[in-house]
Amino acid sequence: MHIKNLAIATATLVSALAAPGALAHTRLEASSPQANSIVSPAPGQVRLQFSDPLELPFSKLKLVDERGRVVEPTRIAIDPANAKTLVATTPGLHAGSYRVQWSTVTRDGHKVKGEFSFQVK
Repeated sequence: MHIKNLAIATATLVSALAAPGALAHTRLEASSPQANSIVSPAPGQVRLQFSDPLELPFSKLKLVDERGRVVEPTRIAIDPANAKTLVATTPGLHAGSYRVQWSTVTRDGHKVKGEFSFQVK
């Protein structure tokens, strides 16, 4: 009986330790400009750092100004120094509010998306 209880306890412990990794999803860890920030001068890039490496062909980013006009980046790339960072080169942004809308697929195949806002003074 003692060996059976030990086996059950071991299996329970292994399941508990494995579960967080299996359930974890990629998340946006940092951005530049930061969410809800006011920046001056206008940024030449939007940088998004994620918790996992990204797949560039499935990564998208656009800015939407306060009038609802879409501002497409002139270039989107993965930072060569960090496969977890998406870099979008932005055209000259004018003063006003912008929403950054993004979506990406990580190397493990998970699709994630989100948005945040910032303001150019």
